[in-house]
Amino acid sequence: MRNTICLALIKNISFAVIFLFTVNTLMAQPIQKRSSKSPNIIFIYTDDLGYGDLSCYGATKISTPHIDELAAKGIRFTNAHTTSATCTPSRYALMTGQYPWRKNGTGVLPGDAALIIPTDKISLPKIFKTAGYRTAIVGKWHLGLGNEVNKDWNSAIKPGPNEVGFDYSFIFPATADRVPTVFLENHHVVAADTTDPIRVDYKNPVGNDPTGKEHPELLKMASSPGQGHNQTIVNGIGRIGYMQGGHQARWTDEEMPLTFLSKAKGFIEDNQQQPFFLYYALTEPHVPRMPSTMFKGKSGLGYRGDAILQLDWTVGEIIKQLKYLDLYNNTIIIFSSDNGPVLDDGYVDGAVTQLNGHTPAGRLRGGKYSILEAGTRVPFIISWPQTIKPAISPALVSQIDFIASFARLTGQKIPAGQATDSEDHLNAFLGKTQQGRSVLVEHAGTLAIVSGDWKYIHPSNGIAYYKLTDTETGNSPEPQLYNLKQDIRERENLATKYPEKVKELQQLLEAIRNKP
Repeated sequence: MRNTICLALIKNISFAVIFLFTVNTLMAQPIQKRSSKSPNIIFIYTDDLGYGDLSCYGATKISTPHIDELAAKGIRFTNAHTTSATCTPSRYALMTGQYPWRKNGTGVLPGDAALIIPTDKISLPKIFKTAGYRTAIVGKWHLGLGNEVNKDWNSAIKPGPNEVGFDYSFIFPATADRVPTVFLENHHVVAADTTDPIRVDYKNPVGNDPTGKEHPELLKMASSPGQGHNQTIVNGIGRIGYMQGGHQARWTDEEMPLTFLSKAKGFIEDNQQQPFFLYYALTEPHVPRMPSTMFKGKSGLGYRGDAILQLDWTVGEIIKQLKYLDLYNNTIIIFSSDNGPVLDDGYVDGAVTQLNGHTPAGRLRGGKYSILEAGTRVPFIISWPQTIKPAISPALVSQIDFIASFARLTGQKIPAGQATDSEDHLNAFLGKTQQGRSVLVEHAGTLAIVSGDWKYIHPSNGIAYYKLTDTETGNSPEPQLYNLKQDIRERENLATKYPEKVKELQQLLEAIRNKP
């Protein structure tokens, strides 16, 4: 009897040891605590958000508490820039590390454009992918798809984001005001229907869908005269371009940002056990501004203000999820915009009539489409709670420098002759120094160069004022010179007073333009 009991005890003890060994072994498998040396990176890129659109940048007519939280716990830059005053070229520079004016075809693209990002060269997502990160884009793309303008939207569409370095992509092709108004997940249109094939044309009408020009009575948001947003109507809104078919696949504007948020959160959750890079490209506050119902009328500034409240809430949802998954402290969150603000950019949505004293550009002059400072100087915040100390930085930095800077962070080397305009300013991005670039070229209808406190705008015969969007472009047939330290509003042209400085900056700009 005693031997039987002893044998039973031995068996139970052996089973317990084997069980505990198995559990410990399984727990020691790849699902283990991440190294603090591998931070996650989330780049939240807004669309047409101005320097003065956030309360942490001085706005008093609107409150953005979640973005303010990022600023309070990270670095808020006051002299940070896109390369360009419009979206496609800014995004091209971000992805390639090359000034967009060096390459033809990098202007604002139609929705059926071919891919303009090289697939055989370094890119921002490839920096992280090579370093072992999982990479994803969720949101606006606007850098072209496929090898040709004429493409079959009903089958696999490539090359695209996946071919330039993203493991996962959930996008819309161009902008929300351009057809096709569909989501693409990796290479395929979501909810595509072979019995209702999609066709897109930017020159000639296709299909039988009503247009805003012919049927304005069907619009739930009127198009601004002369801006071209009066072609195929989708979701009661006139778009740029003509679209046929794909009725099941067409998104509605009110649910589109929430879909992007769901996909972004899903990617974060699925990759919480490994380092990841998420390029989260929001559409707010780009036109057409049709915020989700819970935000309509909340800002008192028209739909544009409501869209800003919506994007701030979205940032809060990302922060909330990171905290829930215990990823927040070791995640670098970058928040910025692709260019400066614009109010009337195609639709009558209250942005102008309900402005209520709000100043989207803050103290700056100009806006989207402008070579003046409000065209490229944008909100720019970097948060990394476990590493970055809260600060306000005056460093001159640009989004074009992400490739070189994150290459150093991840221990990558940039191939010779690639990303040649990108500079390593990781120390400035992480708050270790307040010294950034010595020189930056800005791009709109013409070029400008900033060196120290001085800004030189190259002469241009382009129009000086866009009546349709109420924007000062900064174009002038005469050279312009401003001291930004003394005159951030760019009111006093000092070119005739300091001809030697003009000559110096002209030569410097020419040298950069001729750089191989």
